Amino acid sequence: MSQQEPPEQTRDDAEQFSGRKERDLPSRDVTEGAERAPHRAMFRAMGFDDEDLSSPMVGVANPAADITPCNVHLDDVADAAIEGTDGAGGMPIEFGTITISDAISMGTEGMKASLISRELIADSVELVAFGERMDGLVTVAGCDKNLPGMMMAAVRTDLPSVFLYGGSIMPGQHDGRDVTIVQVFEGVGGYAQGEMSAEELDDLERHACPGAGSCGGMFTANTMASISEALGLAPLGSAGPPAEHESRYDVAREAGELVLDCIENDRRPSEIISRKSFENAIALQTAIGGSTNGVLHLLALAREAGIDLEIDDFDAISERTPKIADLQPGGQRVMNDLFEVGGVPVVIRRLLEAGLFHGDAMTVTGRTIEEELATLDLPDDDDIETDFLYTVEEPKQKEGAIKILRGNLAPDGAVLKVTGDDAFHHVGPARLFENEEDAMEYVQEGDIESGDVIVIRNEGPQGGPGMREMLGVTAAVVGQGHEEDVALITDGRFSGATRGPMIGHVAPEASVGGPIALLEDGDEVTVDIPERELSVDVSDEELARRREAWEPKPPNYTNGVLAKYGQAFDSAANGAVTNPGVKRD
Repeated sequence: MSQQEPPEQTRDDAEQFSGRKERDLPSRDVTEGAERAPHRAMFRAMGFDDEDLSSPMVGVANPAADITPCNVHLDDVADAAIEGTDGAGGMPIEFGTITISDAISMGTEGMKASLISRELIADSVELVAFGERMDGLVTVAGCDKNLPGMMMAAVRTDLPSVFLYGGSIMPGQHDGRDVTIVQVFEGVGGYAQGEMSAEELDDLERHACPGAGSCGGMFTANTMASISEALGLAPLGSAGPPAEHESRYDVAREAGELVLDCIENDRRPSEIISRKSFENAIALQTAIGGSTNGVLHLLALAREAGIDLEIDDFDAISERTPKIADLQPGGQRVMNDLFEVGGVPVVIRRLLEAGLFHGDAMTVTGRTIEEELATLDLPDDDDIETDFLYTVEEPKQKEGAIKILRGNLAPDGAVLKVTGDDAFHHVGPARLFENEEDAMEYVQEGDIESGDVIVIRNEGPQGGPGMREMLGVTAAVVGQGHEEDVALITDGRFSGATRGPMIGHVAPEASVGGPIALLEDGDEVTVDIPERELSVDVSDEELARRREAWEPKPPNYTNGVLAKYGQAFDSAANGAVTNPGVKRD
């Protein structure tokens, strides 16, 4: 920001900004003309001067907070973006928004706030950008729901925008191996079974998270950061640098500079993202074994952008796209390992060369994906030797990691990420739980049996409300040695760190009378990945009889933010959006 100086001239006449008339910029509503003297007086109180007031106004949306390592460093990241914007001739204005720590709220009632925070972040950034007449945005993100929330805000406002990820945490070290937060969650299950001592769990807890940054595996934050590159909303290569790596701040400064180029050329999200962008994003998600939350968030982004995208598109694209990156939670490696061999662009290049990626899709730089790849200094494919990155010709798995299951338990679909055997077929009795807490108690008490199908219902977008993630339960199941012989299904969600046959997003959800609400304890449930089946061995006539007797549960909250958003959520099959203009019946 420049030092305040006395005004040298009035601003009745429009000037030029690199070929664009100032009056074309929304900020001129509050900075131009004699009648805006009071508005300029307010800006001058904050140290802005004439040079600033004649420049494009760039909002830097920053969800920095001390409640999660994902966001604890974002003030520094935002400062670097502000430096880039100021140096490129912009008027950066930083403002804050909220975050919820998914990992800290996990397994508690507080997790119901997580998905709501996605909507609230999008709402708040949209409101500030609209109310303060911003010309462009740099949207900074750390923890899981920050990322889709910020991208949704950019799409809604359709202002020239650059998405900026805060970066991933480095892996911790325990017992001579790399560890992340997922090993701690799974350690809880191992401790409950007596397979891990209290001392070992304590040591693991103390070393799993060594500093700032989002959870290290290909969990939700790193999945959505990778997807931001495929969508074209962030520059290629920007997702990779870790949070505390020097190049993370280079990326931030470049984002601050790039947004001025977007403003000058009137390059908006609506001109960048397209159906091809979303197909690219899904191809990347399935190839890297990305989080199931990516399904929910991409559907929501497509709704906001007015682009036709259905849940079955994920299955179709996954079926033709091999999984070529073996990262946590399915593998052992983390985001930093991918960064060290070239990052997300290396994966995109392999998909593009195999004809599985649209190279002509546009990016925020004004160049296409293919053109942008040509500008990067990437290692030759032949020089990349890793134990976690595969070729399209010899993949880790022939199909991508995301599967959409249907059947009489999920007429509108359910979502599974394959982290093990993609030929998994399981038939077993339903063990019913009306909430996550009861299921966790069952698992922790050691009551789980081989062959069980744990069913957790009334945790959907409306029923929860908020569609809780359930890493605690799934990690406890895996930690007790049941990754391959117990399935879990829910109308809630899973963390990107979840592994095993865990099927979420079951739609319609229980609270609106979906078939999952009609299950009874002991019903025989089939999970068949090759056939994409999720069904119960109960006749249509019996299901109809149960439906007649079914009554909806009263809402868990009748006042406050959870009640408000609970009433507003759409189905998970449609992205669980709350924006009334994009919801579907």
